[in-house]
Amino acid sequence: MRLHIIASAVAFGIGAAALTVQAQGDDRAREETFRQLELFGDVLSRIEADYVTEPDKAELIESAINGMLRSLDPHSAYLNPEDFQDMQVTTSGEYGGIGIEVTIRDEMITVVSPIADTPGERAGLESGDRIIAVEGESMIGADVSEAVDRMRGPAGEPITITIAREGMDPFDVTIVRDIIEVRAARWRMEGEDNSIPYLRITTFNEHTTENAVEGLRDLREAAGGEIPGLILDLRSNPGGLLDQSVTLSSLFLSGGEVVSTRGRDPRDTQRYNAEPGDMLGGAPIVILINQGTASASEIVTGALQDRERATVIGMTSFGKGSMQSVVPLRGGRDGALRLTTARYYTPAGRSIQATGIVPDILVSPRRLDPEAPTGFTEADLRNSLQNETGAEREEVDETSIEQPPEDWPEGEDYQLHRAIEVLESLMGRVEARL
Repeated sequence: MRLHIIASAVAFGIGAAALTVQAQGDDRAREETFRQLELFGDVLSRIEADYVTEPDKAELIESAINGMLRSLDPHSAYLNPEDFQDMQVTTSGEYGGIGIEVTIRDEMITVVSPIADTPGERAGLESGDRIIAVEGESMIGADVSEAVDRMRGPAGEPITITIAREGMDPFDVTIVRDIIEVRAARWRMEGEDNSIPYLRITTFNEHTTENAVEGLRDLREAAGGEIPGLILDLRSNPGGLLDQSVTLSSLFLSGGEVVSTRGRDPRDTQRYNAEPGDMLGGAPIVILINQGTASASEIVTGALQDRERATVIGMTSFGKGSMQSVVPLRGGRDGALRLTTARYYTPAGRSIQATGIVPDILVSPRRLDPEAPTGFTEADLRNSLQNETGAEREEVDETSIEQPPEDWPEGEDYQLHRAIEVLESLMGRVEARL
């Protein structure tokens, strides 16, 4: 008994010493923070007093906040009240603009992907294009919110943007703005005899799942009964709302995990599960992805791949495996923070941050050119988070990638062609078992 008391006393003494050291460390950290804030105040005062022209103090502070957040990772940012309102409009599915998703790469505004059936896609903009000027005004060094402000505007008004594309001289593209009604799902019957149900998801906004449900019902009617199989096209889908990726996945799963998120504190782990009830009744699914498949669309792909619910075809996805929370400031009156707060993991526990999802069957949309640029991915973005396992994007052996035949007609979708072939084979196996 006495030994236990002594041991407890020693443990208490060590604990008290540790608490004292921690408290001292916290005090030093606070002192350093206050010193840095004082430095910021000194610099701001000097600019106000001595700069060659009178500066806009609000703009200076906003730029400082943005610089602080951009030093963290490419997806954290400050949204001023106008930007915050624009973001809410965008996720609701309608706004005036040209229809492209952009990010910052090497201090330049870079197209992640054009949105389907928008002026940007019809103008031929491509993933990896760099927007170096808007209406002749340089965008080099601009942030995303500034670029978005410049490119959005009333429908019917033209806008000229200057594009830098790998292997080409810069060129101008004039695009007429339109109301971007981002219908998140589009569908049709494919194949030679129009017997293959096809559903394309273009983004994850507030209406994605309800649009998809409408599409599946129409496809069921077109199929004359139950849907025998489905091609789910997530190519060039830049992502969007996490909850919509979960509810969309639920349409093809009967319960079980879709994705989990983990923040800095392991106790903050959250798991998101599918609702019971597979709308396809277990019918085979083929998912199409490419390098523009990012974020929420990677969540869907990873969930259905890990759960062995779908065969994935195409090229390795973008590799954005982080989750951003939008934190309104003073109820949105001072804008909001978009802050990276967690990483997400597929049901098998995979983090795809910087690595992307590798398809089950690698298929290129065009003949491979060893001299052509490979495009950019999450890993290429400045300050992008590393994969916490140390994994890096897999270098794919070209010999393992299926390519279109040399005489393949230009403009024909080879990846979709192969997806139809694979799905027909899977549907045939199901029929053979019945």
